Amino acid sequence: MRALLIWPVLLLIGAACPAFGKRLRPVVHQAPEIETLVNRASDFLEERGTGAFADFRSKGSPWRYGDVYLFVVDMRGIVLFNAAEPDREGRDLLGERDANGKQFHRDFIDTVSRFGSGWIDYMFPKPGQSVPTVKWSYVCQTHVAGSEALIGAGVYVE
Repeated sequence: MRALLIWPVLLLIGAACPAFGKRLRPVVHQAPEIETLVNRASDFLEERGTGAFADFRSKGSPWRYGDVYLFVVDMRGIVLFNAAEPDREGRDLLGERDANGKQFHRDFIDTVSRFGSGWIDYMFPKPGQSVPTVKWSYVCQTHVAGSEALIGAGVYVE
Protein backbone atom coordinates (compact mmCIF):
# COMPACT_ATOMS: atom_id res chain seq x y z
CA MET A 1 0.00 0.00 0.00
CA ARG A 2 2.83 2.43 0.80
CA ALA A 3 4.34 1.90 -2.64
CA LEU A 4 1.05 3.01 -4.20
CA LEU A 5 1.14 6.22 -2.19
CA ILE A 6 4.75 7.03 -3.10
CA TRP A 7 4.27 7.16 -6.89
CA PRO A 8 1.95 10.22 -6.90
CA VAL A 9 4.44 12.02 -4.67
CA LEU A 10 7.31 11.21 -7.03
CA LEU A 11 5.27 12.45 -9.99
CA LEU A 12 4.56 15.72 -8.18
CA ILE A 13 8.25 16.13 -7.36
CA GLY A 14 9.13 15.50 -11.00
CA ALA A 15 6.67 18.15 -12.15
CA ALA A 16 7.85 20.69 -9.57
CA CYS A 17 11.58 20.03 -9.92
CA PRO A 18 12.93 20.01 -13.49
CA ALA A 19 16.26 18.54 -12.37
CA PHE A 20 14.44 15.48 -11.03
CA GLY A 21 12.58 15.09 -14.30
CA LYS A 22 15.81 15.13 -16.33
CA ARG A 23 16.81 11.90 -14.63
CA LEU A 24 13.80 10.07 -16.08
CA ARG A 25 14.07 7.72 -19.04
CA PRO A 26 11.53 7.94 -21.88
CA VAL A 27 9.05 5.11 -22.14
CA VAL A 28 10.26 3.78 -25.49
CA HIS A 29 11.70 0.34 -26.11
CA GLN A 30 14.87 1.80 -27.68
CA ALA A 31 15.96 3.69 -24.54
CA PRO A 32 18.43 1.06 -23.23
CA GLU A 33 19.80 0.59 -26.77
CA ILE A 34 20.40 4.35 -27.17
CA GLU A 35 22.10 4.59 -23.76
CA THR A 36 24.43 1.70 -24.66
CA LEU A 37 25.20 3.24 -28.07
CA VAL A 38 26.06 6.65 -26.61
CA ASN A 39 28.17 5.24 -23.77
CA ARG A 40 30.12 3.03 -26.20
CA ALA A 41 30.53 5.97 -28.60
CA SER A 42 31.89 8.11 -25.74
CA ASP A 43 34.56 5.51 -25.02
CA PHE A 44 35.40 5.20 -28.73
CA LEU A 45 35.60 9.00 -29.09
CA GLU A 46 37.92 9.31 -26.09
CA GLU A 47 40.19 6.61 -27.56
CA ARG A 48 40.23 7.85 -31.17
CA GLY A 49 39.60 11.58 -30.83
CA THR A 50 38.04 13.37 -33.79
CA GLY A 51 39.13 10.45 -35.98
CA ALA A 52 36.03 8.67 -34.62
CA PHE A 53 33.78 11.10 -36.49
CA ALA A 54 34.31 9.33 -39.84
CA ASP A 55 33.13 6.05 -38.29
CA PHE A 56 30.18 7.78 -36.61
CA ARG A 57 29.07 9.33 -39.92
CA SER A 58 28.91 6.03 -41.85
CA LYS A 59 25.29 5.06 -42.66
CA GLY A 60 24.33 1.50 -41.79
CA SER A 61 27.15 1.22 -39.25
CA PRO A 62 26.66 0.29 -35.60
CA TRP A 63 26.89 4.05 -34.94
CA ARG A 64 24.24 5.21 -37.43
CA TYR A 65 21.14 3.33 -38.50
CA GLY A 66 17.52 4.19 -39.30
CA ASP A 67 16.78 7.57 -37.68
CA VAL A 68 19.47 7.04 -35.02
CA TYR A 69 22.65 9.10 -35.30
CA LEU A 70 25.26 10.59 -32.99
CA PHE A 71 26.01 14.24 -32.27
CA VAL A 72 28.81 15.89 -30.26
CA VAL A 73 28.60 19.35 -28.69
CA ASP A 74 31.22 21.18 -26.63
CA MET A 75 30.31 22.70 -23.28
CA ARG A 76 29.88 26.17 -24.86
CA GLY A 77 27.20 24.94 -27.28
CA ILE A 78 29.38 24.59 -30.38
CA VAL A 79 28.37 21.57 -32.47
CA LEU A 80 31.53 19.56 -33.10
CA PHE A 81 29.83 16.74 -34.98
CA ASN A 82 26.37 15.85 -36.29
CA ALA A 83 26.10 12.72 -38.45
CA ALA A 84 22.71 13.60 -39.94
CA GLU A 85 23.27 17.33 -40.42
CA PRO A 86 26.93 18.19 -41.00
CA ASP A 87 25.95 21.79 -41.85
CA ARG A 88 25.32 22.29 -38.10
CA GLU A 89 28.98 21.54 -37.31
CA GLY A 90 31.03 24.49 -36.12
CA ARG A 91 27.92 26.49 -35.25
CA ASP A 92 27.13 27.92 -31.83
CA LEU A 93 23.64 26.56 -31.15
CA LEU A 94 23.47 27.26 -27.42
CA GLY A 95 20.52 29.62 -27.90
CA GLU A 96 18.69 27.49 -30.49
CA ARG A 97 15.05 26.88 -29.60
CA ASP A 98 12.81 24.04 -30.67
CA ALA A 99 9.25 24.54 -31.98
CA ASN A 100 8.02 24.99 -28.39
CA GLY A 101 10.72 27.50 -27.43
CA LYS A 102 12.87 25.04 -25.47
CA GLN A 103 16.62 25.71 -25.53
CA PHE A 104 17.55 22.06 -25.74
CA HIS A 105 21.31 22.56 -26.18
CA ARG A 106 21.32 24.39 -22.83
CA ASP A 107 19.44 21.42 -21.37
CA PHE A 108 22.02 19.01 -22.82
CA ILE A 109 24.87 20.95 -21.20
CA ASP A 110 23.02 21.41 -17.91
CA THR A 111 22.22 17.69 -17.71
CA VAL A 112 25.78 16.48 -18.30
CA SER A 113 27.21 19.19 -16.03
CA ARG A 114 24.93 18.25 -13.16
CA PHE A 115 24.44 14.50 -13.59
CA GLY A 116 27.03 13.24 -16.09
CA SER A 117 24.28 11.91 -18.35
CA GLY A 118 20.54 11.97 -18.87
CA TRP A 119 17.56 12.22 -21.19
CA ILE A 120 16.15 15.42 -22.73
CA ASP A 121 12.90 15.72 -24.69
CA TYR A 122 12.41 18.35 -27.38
CA MET A 123 10.90 18.91 -30.81
CA PHE A 124 13.22 18.21 -33.76
CA PRO A 125 12.67 17.08 -37.37
CA LYS A 126 13.67 13.58 -38.41
CA PRO A 127 16.58 13.44 -40.86
CA GLY A 128 15.43 14.61 -44.29
CA GLN A 129 12.20 16.14 -42.94
CA SER A 130 11.29 19.69 -41.96
CA VAL A 131 8.36 19.17 -39.57
CA PRO A 132 9.48 18.80 -35.94
CA THR A 133 8.36 15.78 -33.94
CA VAL A 134 8.99 14.73 -30.35
CA LYS A 135 12.53 13.47 -29.86
CA TRP A 136 14.17 12.14 -26.71
CA SER A 137 17.99 12.28 -26.69
CA TYR A 138 20.33 10.64 -24.26
CA VAL A 139 23.49 12.68 -23.65
CA CYS A 140 26.59 11.88 -21.64
CA GLN A 141 29.76 13.68 -20.71
CA THR A 142 32.85 12.93 -22.79
CA HIS A 143 36.12 14.48 -23.92
CA VAL A 144 37.25 15.47 -27.39
CA ALA A 145 40.95 16.20 -27.84
CA GLY A 146 41.25 16.87 -24.10
CA SER A 147 38.27 19.24 -23.91
CA GLU A 148 34.98 18.58 -22.14
CA ALA A 149 32.04 17.87 -24.41
CA LEU A 150 28.90 15.79 -24.60
CA ILE A 151 27.84 13.07 -26.97
CA GLY A 152 24.29 12.04 -27.65
CA ALA A 153 21.79 10.19 -29.80
CA GLY A 154 18.05 10.11 -29.73
CA VAL A 155 14.85 8.42 -30.65
CA TYR A 156 11.87 10.04 -32.34
CA VAL A 157 8.51 9.38 -30.72
CA GLU A 158 5.56 9.14 -33.08
